[in-house]
Amino acid sequence: METQTSIKDRILSFFRNNSMTIILVAIIAIFFVLTNGLLLKPLNVTNIILQNSYILILAIGMLILIVLNHIDLSVGSIVAVVGALSGMLMTEMGLPVWLTIIIGLIVGALLGAMQGFWVAYLAVPSFIVTLAGQLLFRGITMIILKGKTIAPLPKSFQVFSSKFVPEFMGPIMGLKTNAVIFGLAAIAMIWISQISSRKKKVAHDIDVESPAKFIAKMSLFTAVIAGFSFLLGSYQGIPIILVILIALTYTYQYVMSRTKMGRHIYAIGGNIKAAVLSGIKAQKITFFAFVNMGFLAAVSGLVFASRLNAATPQAGVSFELDAIAACYIGGASASGGIGKVIGAIIGGLVMAVLNNGMSLMGIGIDYQQAIKGIVLLAAVSLDVYNRRKAAIN
Repeated sequence: METQTSIKDRILSFFRNNSMTIILVAIIAIFFVLTNGLLLKPLNVTNIILQNSYILILAIGMLILIVLNHIDLSVGSIVAVVGALSGMLMTEMGLPVWLTIIIGLIVGALLGAMQGFWVAYLAVPSFIVTLAGQLLFRGITMIILKGKTIAPLPKSFQVFSSKFVPEFMGPIMGLKTNAVIFGLAAIAMIWISQISSRKKKVAHDIDVESPAKFIAKMSLFTAVIAGFSFLLGSYQGIPIILVILIALTYTYQYVMSRTKMGRHIYAIGGNIKAAVLSGIKAQKITFFAFVNMGFLAAVSGLVFASRLNAATPQAGVSFELDAIAACYIGGASASGGIGKVIGAIIGGLVMAVLNNGMSLMGIGIDYQQAIKGIVLLAAVSLDVYNRRKAAIN
């Protein structure tokens, strides 16, 4: 009986810890069947990446704020401001693309700093500050564009939206070379990192899964990466925006999980009073978290303007809601102190696959919004349930 109870507890623990990944796989499988395989066509997989990259970028920055027990409702408007400013600088003032990108990133960081100052040093609630910022930045966008759309933008600016990593040699077995190399490199890196992590845990007498379970888990990761690489290689190869997104995800995941800064962020979100008493500079970290959010919102704004090939006053509408939803669906806690960058990316992919799958099935936008709302409510309810179970146990 004890053995059966132990196995049951392990299974339940596995599902609690990996619920969103399991749900993502289930959603992919369901829509694969319902769309007669269209969901996982190489062209459609590439489109999912291109169409949702800017939301995933926003989700990374939003995750940090949510862990700190803050929120940013202005990111969609910052996306619009940066896009509008970039369009004006390139088309009306003739600035080169590289200089426009630098200016856009600086402006985004400054807008984030302005809000971070009010939140961190003047103790104004982030909800109020960023709500005001949302209205202010949207108004600035209208002033810059004078209510009009600027299009088209320079072709070289479209590097974020439609360009792929240049191929340096011919196809390998009918697949783009870069995709094959990407797949092999990703598989090698994940094996090396997981084996290294396992050895460290063993050295510190931390329990690890059995060798059979470890090999099974790694084999599953290998199959997923190989399949993803195959789909990309069957079309145009590796989108440049995917490289940027992977670099951002790895960097921020490393910072949040392996550095003192990351530990301080979780400490502040978990209990700010205890964190301050222990010597953590909560105000400074909160300020720079908003600067970082503004910077990533600027990156997202440049990516969106590039994909749209235009600067429009309607850019970024509801982007903040999608980014927030991605974080909560990915396991971030509404109470702060809990959440992972990888989880936010998985949450964003859940939303992306839902949107794409329902669009392929011809489901209207009204039903899509309703379904996404139900998914968000279910994700937050699951978080509350898991926290209560953990408290009881």
